This record gives sequence, structure tokens and C-alpha cells, in this order.
Amino acid sequence: MGFKRITEIYFIGGENLGIFDYQERDSLGKVFAVDTASVILNVDNIEKLRSMQVNRLVALRSSRAGQHLIGMVNKIVRKSVNELPAEETDEEEEIYPNESNSVRITLIGTFFDRVLEQTNVFRRTLETVPEIDASCFPIDGVKLTSFMTAISFQSGEERNALSLGNYTLDDNAIAYLDANKFFQRHAVIVGSTGSGKSWTTAKLLEQVATLDNSNAILFDLHGEYKTLIDDGIKHYRIAGPGDIELGKDIEDGILCFPYWLLGYEDMMGMLVDRSDQNAPNQSMVLSRTVIEAKRKFLEEIGEEEILNNFTVDSPVPYNLSEVLDELIRLDTEMVPGAKKDTVKQGEFNGKLSRFIARLENKVSDKRLAFMMNPPESVNEWGWMNRLSNALLSGRDHQYLKKGGVKIIDLSEVPSDILPMVIGRIASLIFSLQQWTKKEDRHPIALLCDEAHLYIPENARSSGITDSAQRSFERIAKEGRKYGIGLVVISQRPSEVNKTILSQCNNFISMRLSNAEDQNVIKRLLPDNLGGFTDLLPVLDRGEALIVGDASLLPSRVRISEPNNRPDSGTIDFWDEWMKVDKNNSVEESVKSWRMQSMITRKLVEN
Repeated sequence: MGFKRITEIYFIGGENLGIFDYQERDSLGKVFAVDTASVILNVDNIEKLRSMQVNRLVALRSSRAGQHLIGMVNKIVRKSVNELPAEETDEEEEIYPNESNSVRITLIGTFFDRVLEQTNVFRRTLETVPEIDASCFPIDGVKLTSFMTAISFQSGEERNALSLGNYTLDDNAIAYLDANKFFQRHAVIVGSTGSGKSWTTAKLLEQVATLDNSNAILFDLHGEYKTLIDDGIKHYRIAGPGDIELGKDIEDGILCFPYWLLGYEDMMGMLVDRSDQNAPNQSMVLSRTVIEAKRKFLEEIGEEEILNNFTVDSPVPYNLSEVLDELIRLDTEMVPGAKKDTVKQGEFNGKLSRFIARLENKVSDKRLAFMMNPPESVNEWGWMNRLSNALLSGRDHQYLKKGGVKIIDLSEVPSDILPMVIGRIASLIFSLQQWTKKEDRHPIALLCDEAHLYIPENARSSGITDSAQRSFERIAKEGRKYGIGLVVISQRPSEVNKTILSQCNNFISMRLSNAEDQNVIKRLLPDNLGGFTDLLPVLDRGEALIVGDASLLPSRVRISEPNNRPDSGTIDFWDEWMKVDKNNSVEESVKSWRMQSMITRKLVEN
């Protein structure tokens, strides 16, 4: 049923009756105090006071015809403050010393019977406030269904509608979000383990994947989204040692991130011990050597135009073995002495030994083969174009053939360099978008699952985590200008970088049981929501509070089940312990650990 068909119910003979055609006898009470965004209601009828509930919606008569102010019940009081001992009164109650049988209401918007040609329109604005003695009415029953439906179809008729589930207030009303504002102004999805956070992410991705030219990347740290199978979804995996040996590449769903994609700061964080007294020399020599290696590569392939403009951070391939050989030469170099036929140690003799040992250790580490020893094809000049197309192209691009939503499985990446790898992917995407003409930019969304692991609040303690923090902070602050949206997903918002969270204007919060996590979300949400956020620890599994620019109404929503559930369900310990035929796969696990690869996964793929 379309929006117009629903609203036609309220027209008789061309006269607009509106949804809120209240009679005075329906009034709950009268306004006797007004603040900037809240009112105090006096309720004489005890039965009506008993029927009211915190966080339920009410409509207050506006001073303008055809308008009602929508509010949310924040506090219900049935007592006389004058009857209490002085020490039991609080500051808020002292403002209204005669408050008895009263209700505090937070104003959240205005409902218009008509705006131009559109009827029954809700807006998050307060053009007026209620007058003293204005009547307040309940939004329940048929009126609640009509109101929630009008809100749903107000967004639902437009192409930018995004639906995650139904309003808890009315199960028949679909909760729509403005998808443009959701990704433009960044978003946060948080929730304790088992609250339905991955479920919500999967539901979001499935809807993005249905769009004709969708474009999004999900960083999947545990491989739990591999179950999401759709024509609009493409799965990639960071190459393991076995993939390198077989020469698998992008077309096989395997991604490498070679050393030559690392920026100068990344190389320093990964290879240079800043506490070493020779660290400045090591940094200078590495920069100089890498620049010369890149220059040699460009000269060999005849890229004269780039040769005159490249920097140490330019994504230009080079031979790492030649760089290592040059470093060893400098570390052992002997030069002519002041006297004839004498020699002395060169400028960097013995000053690069620890640095060389660190580099050789990284090169020999098979866990880092996707970076330090990628297949030969990765070092070809055209490989960068193939990687960029794989990451940034939308669903309709002929290169992808399938899926504008890219899920990158990082479950086999060593945890000590995980922040650097994700940070480099984000930095690469930002740089490409930045250097693309404005009219040619195709917007892309980055969904950061388990964000607290690579953009933590205390990232300054490590050069490797600094890389991810710098990249995502820049995207959070400037990404909108270049068509990059950010969705931060975490079970511990208190451990996520606060600068990044503060740039997010949309919040989907599932159940949060930790007080620190609750406080983080409460501080980020508007102050006038009052006790609405007190629901955070008592939400049911799959329920969420949705607040922000993309939501017409601060809402409690029950998230719908995705078509394909992520593989993130908690194991039922007791049930598993009761099974007598459980297969023992310890030997296979040991072998996978030694090979640094999931054997069962590779058997399925082969």
C-alpha cells in the first residue's frame, strides 16, 4: 500500500481531517510549564496518569492550526513535593514546588496535517512550543498505527529509503531510515556480544547489495560474514602462504597488499625501532634507498612523466631485494681514509645492522608473504589498476561481474599488523577518491567491524596502530567531501577512538551491558532524549535504539532477520558438551596453525 492511498482515508469531500482528530475529552492533561524542548503536563485524572508510560509518544496541540507537537514521555510523577522532607527533594523538582500528578515530556518534532501538496508530514523541528494550558493527547491504537505508517511511507516512497526492521511501538509499521544521510554523515552500530550487532550489519549489507550500482567494503576480521551470498556481494580474502605458492590473485578472490603500497610513516612504524639511537639514520637511508629503487623501476618501464613527479609515498613498485642489498652494502661500507692506502668505516657502517635484521625477519616471515613476498604479478605496473578496480568499482562495472559490496576476510592476517593493513586499505581508497575528478567520483562506504581492534582510543602507543588512526580520522573528518561514508561497528564503544565517534551522526545501539559503553553513547546522543537511552541495558536481542540525522524519529526498532545469517552465533556450551559423537579435530587445528592457513577452507575452495 502506497503512502497516498493510506492518507486518502482522512479526506472526506476534499476536507483534510488529519490523523490527530482529537476531541477534548481525549486529553490526558494540560501544559503548565514550558522549557526550550520540554514541557510539564498536569494530569488531574489518576486513571489517565496510570495509563501513561515512559518513552511512549504523545501529541500536544500547537498554537498553529493543522499542527501538533510530538513528544516522548520522559518522567511520570505522582506525589506532592511539599509533602516530602526537604532532603528528599532534588533540584529538578524544586523548580516546580507544587508539582503533583505531573508528566515531563521531551519534544522531538512537529506533525503537519498538510505541507504544500503532501499530507501528514513529520519533521524533526520545533517551529513553536505549546502554550500554557494546551491539551496533550495519547498516540495509541489506530492513531499510533496511522502515525507510524505515515512516517514509514514518508521515507519509504523515496529511492533513499533504508529499512532495518519494524518499530517496537507498532509492529505493523516499518522503520525507514534516510540512506543518504546515513552514509553521508557516518554511522555507529554498537552492541554487546550476542545482542544482534552482526545480524544488523548483515541486514544493512543485503539491502545495499540490491542496488544497481552499490559500492561498499566490509572489513571482516573473523570470517563471520562468509555466509552472505548474493549477486550483489563479492568475497575477498587476504592471501595466506598457500595462496602465494599457488600464485592466486585478485581474479581468484585473493588480495595482496605489497610492501610498495606502504607509505613512509608505515614503513617507519613497521621496520624502525624508534628507541634505537641510530633510528634517524635508518629512516633517512631507507627513504633515500626506496626513492632510488622506485626511480630505477620507472626508468626501466619508461614512465617519464611520473618519474619527474613521484615521491616516497607514491604507489610505485620496486625490488625489495635490491633495497636490502643496498642497505647491507652501506652497513658494511669501507671508504678511503685520509692517508694514502688506508680505509675507514663509511658514514653508515654498523649503524643499520639492527634495521637490516628486522627487515630480513619480515621478509622471511611467511605470515607476511602477502606483503613482503607477493606473487610476481603483484609487482607489475598494471596490477595497481586491477586492485583499485576491485576495491572501488560499483556493481555494474564489467571488472567485478558480481557484487558492489566487497567483504574482505582478514581472519588470517597477523594481529600485530592488522591495524596497518586495514589502515592502508582505507588510505588507498581515500587517496584514489581524492585524486578522482569530482564529477567522476563513485561514492563508497567503509564498514569497520570490530573497530576497537584497529582504531582504538589509545592508538598513540604504537606506530602500527597510528597508521589506521590517521587514515580513519581523516575519513571521518573529510570523507563526505570525497564520497566516502564510514560505519563504525563495535561491541566496546568505550575503546573506540573518540574523535572518530564524535564525527558520526547516526547511531544504531543494541543492548549495552557495560556502564562505560553506555556512557559513551549517552554523551554522543542529544541531551533532550532524556531517559530514552536508559533502555540500553534492557533491550532484547535484535532490538536497537536508532537515533540520528537519518531517522525521522528517535526509535526503538526490532531488527528484521537477514536472508543469510552471519556465522557469529555463540556456541551453546552445555548442548555441545552433551554430544557424544563430537569429532575431534585437534590434529587438523595444529596443522592449520603450523601452516598459518585454514586447511578445511582451502579444501572446500579447491
